[in-house]
Amino acid sequence: MELLDNALDVLPADRTAATLVGRLHDPEEDGPAVVAVRGDELVDLTAVTPTLADLLEHPDAVHLARSAPARKSWPLPQVLADTLAGARGAHLLAPADLQVLKAAGVTFVKSMLERVIEERAGGDAARAAEVRAQVERAIGGALAAVVPGSAQARAVKEVLVRDGLWSQYLEVGLGPDPEIFTKAPLLAAVGVGAEVGIAAGSEWNNPEPEVALAVRSDGRIVGATLGNDVNLRDVEGRSALLLPKAKDNNASAALGPFLRLFDDSFGLDDVRALEVRLEVIGEDGFVLAGASSMREISRDPVELSRAALGAHHQYPDGLILYTGTLFAPTEDRGAPGAGFTHRTGDVVRISTPELGTLVNRVARSEDCPQWTFGVRALIGNLARRGML
Repeated sequence: MELLDNALDVLPADRTAATLVGRLHDPEEDGPAVVAVRGDELVDLTAVTPTLADLLEHPDAVHLARSAPARKSWPLPQVLADTLAGARGAHLLAPADLQVLKAAGVTFVKSMLERVIEERAGGDAARAAEVRAQVERAIGGALAAVVPGSAQARAVKEVLVRDGLWSQYLEVGLGPDPEIFTKAPLLAAVGVGAEVGIAAGSEWNNPEPEVALAVRSDGRIVGATLGNDVNLRDVEGRSALLLPKAKDNNASAALGPFLRLFDDSFGLDDVRALEVRLEVIGEDGFVLAGASSMREISRDPVELSRAALGAHHQYPDGLILYTGTLFAPTEDRGAPGAGFTHRTGDVVRISTPELGTLVNRVARSEDCPQWTFGVRALIGNLARRGML
């Protein structure tokens, strides 16, 4: 099954107006290049800005991306086609390098309830339908309009505690402090066209289609991309203390296809209005489709970024922040009541017209290409190329 019928569908609908930057594996240098989309070309900016983090910290990243002199260039259609085909020549990488990869959890009511269901089911997918009905009867409709951290939220908490229904997930969903966790190490994210990994042993898992923000070291949000915060529901459901095992595995963090910088055509208000679509197509003929609206997020992107970065915690190279997902698939795939889980070979397409399409194929983490190119390798490669 092809990842996409047309490789150009990776790009935003208004790509001629968008300022798109990212990273590309340059086979001649055996290392990454920082690139920008200019017309039908990808231009190499590495001599001017050796890392994407350097580009984002620049006082005028948009101007640099649009006009800085390029060392070389590649034909955009060919790179996109090769990337989706898994070719080992010039191909796109995740649009992040030295930024810390952080994620906000439980930022939509529906996903918050699904986390409560995982917890009460103890990670057992067979119990999910029964527990879901109980939870939704008790608290589902009462939470949709509650503002986290408000007096109303505190009153709801008092009622739920009294009735024995309070949960750690409701605490971060309704309380004053959002959940912010480290999704993956530096340079560990995979890009468009790559395999995404589900760790062996997991039998209840799902994609998490999200908008991811590029946040500078000074806290300024300067761009956005698409992300897949791959999640092992059975692992996290056993214990929230297993969150690192549920979230951080080989190839479990996907970003791309490009980072769209904020400019005159696209900004934070556009992010707040994004409609993110998810499509999962299985080799068994199974098809799952859904949508997630950023209008329904319970905490504004600025609030989430301030919870991650500020006087309490600094990130000198900036961060990429997954903002959470509304989408928690519950459709049965297999046994009645078992809900959705991935199967190897699934094609996952996450898209929105403003950011393009992030498409990946599901494999076991143990079978995905091993992550070997870390910070030392990046520094060594750039030094050999005379970029440092």
